[in-house]
Amino acid sequence: MSSDLVAGRLPGAAAPWLSAARRQSLARFGWAMVSIGLFAGLWELAWLTGVADAKLLPPPHIFLGNIPDQARYFNTATRWQIGVNPADGPSPYEAVLVTIGATAGRVFAGLGIAAVLSVSVGVLIRYFGLLEKLVLPTITLLSPVSPIAWLPVAIFIFGIGNKPAIFMVVVALFFHMVLSTISQIDNVNRNFIHVARTMGASKRQVYARVIIPAILPQLLIVLRLNLFGAWMVVLVAESTGVGFGLGQVIMLARNTFNPSLVFFTIALIGLLGFLSDWVLRQLQKRILYWVPETAGVLRGL
Repeated sequence: MSSDLVAGRLPGAAAPWLSAARRQSLARFGWAMVSIGLFAGLWELAWLTGVADAKLLPPPHIFLGNIPDQARYFNTATRWQIGVNPADGPSPYEAVLVTIGATAGRVFAGLGIAAVLSVSVGVLIRYFGLLEKLVLPTITLLSPVSPIAWLPVAIFIFGIGNKPAIFMVVVALFFHMVLSTISQIDNVNRNFIHVARTMGASKRQVYARVIIPAILPQLLIVLRLNLFGAWMVVLVAESTGVGFGLGQVIMLARNTFNPSLVFFTIALIGLLGFLSDWVLRQLQKRILYWVPETAGVLRGL
């Protein structure tokens, strides 16, 4: 008697640990690897055929092939200090981790502050009619302003360091997320609200028990999409010298005309953005435990 029959499975059936969700995750991971491999393969092909100049557009095997040589440029925290030997400080690999930690910390700090503030302000605007009249026109007016325009303001107010970079992330996300929160509140199914009121719910209870849970799925999707904007803004802030980080490494590579360092840092930023999005997706699944995976969840790996 076969082992499948002994275990109570049909012959050829999938192993119990390989559930439908795991098979789907493996399939997504496989297609992601195919997509990345195809992109890298086309890049390598362009280099082999001479379409891309290795000095200007080095292929992946070049800028990823000598990681220690690239990592030594990440010691930007001490490089520009007067009287400090550029060779002092952390090792190249430690410098990479310190730089990544500094940039990622600014991104998530700004993202968290912007999320809490924007959702709170958006709900309060719809909760209090007077607040809507006083605040919403100003938010609508400032929303189209590019986050880069706020950079001098951030430096004037906070000087140099983490605070201006975090402020830039908050400003880049706040206005759009407030308007998105208001839009989501307006689109809540009226039947849900009518049922809650019929059962005697107060206005406060309607917002706490009906409206906020109803808008969370789309707000978390908006938050994930704004995560990529947060990475872009913080890199711009760091490139102006408000603090050491990946943005400053990009500027160093530009000033020294080091294309390999540019693309190595870009690959690192892409990997960090992907991992950040994956973390938010896991939080999204945990927070929205009542929402089916096919509803209110942005598809991804």
